[in-house]
Amino acid sequence: MRIDFILAVLICAVLSYLIGSCNSAIITVKIMKGEDIREFGSGNAGLTNTLRCFGKLPALFTLLGDLLKGIVAVILCRIICTLMEVGLGPENDVHFIGYVAGLAAVLGHIFPIYYKFKGGKGVLVGVSVFVVIDPLLFAILILIFAVILSISKYVSLSSIIATTCCPVGTFLLHYFLNEQSVQLSLLYTLMTIPICFIVIFMHKSNIQRLKNGTENRFSFGGKKEK
Repeated sequence: MRIDFILAVLICAVLSYLIGSCNSAIITVKIMKGEDIREFGSGNAGLTNTLRCFGKLPALFTLLGDLLKGIVAVILCRIICTLMEVGLGPENDVHFIGYVAGLAAVLGHIFPIYYKFKGGKGVLVGVSVFVVIDPLLFAILILIFAVILSISKYVSLSSIIATTCCPVGTFLLHYFLNEQSVQLSLLYTLMTIPICFIVIFMHKSNIQRLKNGTENRFSFGGKKEK
């Protein structure tokens, strides 16, 4: 593997991590409410806690910010690789560098360097990268999330199930729909697994509460808690 390609991948990973470290919930709540979201509700710097504690408008900006982080990271990394003339990976498509950007952005969101490495759970950032690299898979994952949420009313359960479906969906779409080789389809599938594993691992406390029957159900709005 060429040194210039490795350098480009490292630059993309660092840049994506720094972008991911810009936590939308922390920034939004601080600007709009003058508070630290990590001191309210569950203490998680993410969309659900923002909605429950501060309402719909801050939650909307948090949603948009988290989605944009993954999208911007993938697009910038694609531009960097193009400018450095190193290609984007196998078959020179957006997938390889997209997964690199996605993983780094998720790590930045969960362990943000700007906020003492205490961030959110990475669901929105993780799924947002597929807006650029696999729009159809993104739509399928959102549909799965929405269906499970409408039935169970558990955001955590919906996130976990949609995340679990991601590697399977990746392989099926690449191999059957895009008609790519088994090797390439497996490579892309394997590259989604670290992202999915991290997101699910960050839900370990939610999984325990689901087992205990103490997990909060989703509802729009809510009172601020401290």
